[in-house]
Amino acid sequence: MSSSSPYYLKGSPLNVRFNSVIGWLARRGLSIAGTAEMSVRGRKSGRMQRIPVNPHTYEGAQYLVSARGHSQWVRNMRVAGGGELRVGRKVRTFSAVELPDAEKLPILRTYLEKWGWEVNQYFNGVTARSTDEEIAAAAQDHPVFRITVDG
Repeated sequence: MSSSSPYYLKGSPLNVRFNSVIGWLARRGLSIAGTAEMSVRGRKSGRMQRIPVNPHTYEGAQYLVSARGHSQWVRNMRVAGGGELRVGRKVRTFSAVELPDAEKLPILRTYLEKWGWEVNQYFNGVTARSTDEEIAAAAQDHPVFRITVDG
């Protein structure tokens, strides 16, 4: 992948519809396998943008991984530095710090162990069973943010 063109896999119409259903469920309090709806302020519009995410816990810290690559929510997060996670009426505000590629390996491996059934298709053949080298090579294409929930 060329460094001038960051990896991003846009969702198909079916993916977009599925995500909207998962987000709708999370807003109503039904989390599928730990999903939540994330809101992050749009870097251009200033309006809160919503997307379902799979918050991931590794060694006591929480992370958000972008399986599809350098997506709009990633670009917004880089500017906003945080957002909100919602499941039903429970809304948690958080701050976010993007990890350098060198720190992503264990987070990506454990993320793929938990969520691979849903996201392996976006990792171009890399799975939880891939070598460290293969996962490390994919790290540049999958932004990871360490999040700290306020309060």
